[in-house]
Amino acid sequence: MKIVIIEDEKWTAEDLADTIIQIEPHSQIVAVLQSVKESIAYFKDNAVPDVIFSDIQLGDGLSFEIFSAISITTPVIFCTAFDDYALNAFKANGIEYMLKPFTLESVQAALGKFHTLRNTSPNADYFQSFIKEITSQNRPKSAAILVYYKDVILPVKVNDIALFYVENENTHLVTFDNKTYYPKNNLDELERMTGNDFFRANRKCLINRKSVVNASSYLSRKLSVKVSIPFDHIITISKEKTPHFLAWLAGN
Repeated sequence: MKIVIIEDEKWTAEDLADTIIQIEPHSQIVAVLQSVKESIAYFKDNAVPDVIFSDIQLGDGLSFEIFSAISITTPVIFCTAFDDYALNAFKANGIEYMLKPFTLESVQAALGKFHTLRNTSPNADYFQSFIKEITSQNRPKSAAILVYYKDVILPVKVNDIALFYVENENTHLVTFDNKTYYPKNNLDELERMTGNDFFRANRKCLINRKSVVNASSYLSRKLSVKVSIPFDHIITISKEKTPHFLAWLAGN
């Protein structure tokens, strides 16, 4: 079993590596990474390991930034002294964590969970959704989105925007008074700019909480969202995103 450790404290990383080898003698620690920047560069150029042990708070940022920047399907065991919200989120999403300082027993339990999870099919989209949810907490919100209308640049207040959607590779902005504009930003950028009042329903739609009228069951255990403005497209939420959507809709 090949393992990568992401930890900026040298002695902690060495202690963790020794503990892992004590529990799993045939394991191989293929890399010990110390920063967000180093980790992103490593995963771009090297094969993914079987499992990653990752501290959350690194010297140059949070390790969540690594998993936002790269596509990851490998199970991650977070080593953390993070707040209760994050711990509850890990539990709810079936992602293992260890509280610092770790013990032989806690590492053993985390590896046991990993061996259980590796027998199931990992859902990369679900993991990325979870990472986005964590990293979006209290993200700054832009007051307006700039759009181009003929030869004029207009600021559209974020609070006036019902939703964004993509059609024919063009991003559309629709206001509550049913006006449509075409921002230059893509949905990923708009998601970061609009704050927690907006939810990324799927790859093609970003919706304002105030625009949601209701949600109902749809095909394949998805949800279908009805919005308060005239909208011809069906807005669906995957079954993996449903818990996050419902928590967001309730304002949690």
